[in-house]
Amino acid sequence: PVELLDFIRALEAALGVKAKMRMLPMQPGDVPATWADVSDLKRDFGYAPQTPVEEGVKRFVAWYREFYEKLS
Repeated sequence: PVELLDFIRALEAALGVKAKMRMLPMQPGDVPATWADVSDLKRDFGYAPQTPVEEGVKRFVAWYREFYEKLS
């Protein structure tokens, strides 16, 4: 699992902007902890995530920018 603030920091680094955060108490409907369960993929296919979140976010941002630049 990746902490939300670590994910936000990865986005900030990849986008080159500082997030404007307002830290609030938990809101109705907020989930205190959640993550993807890849245990079935690991069991059935030997899958194990190998890309760190920071690198994955960086690659996604690069792809997103390139993809939408082509559309404009």
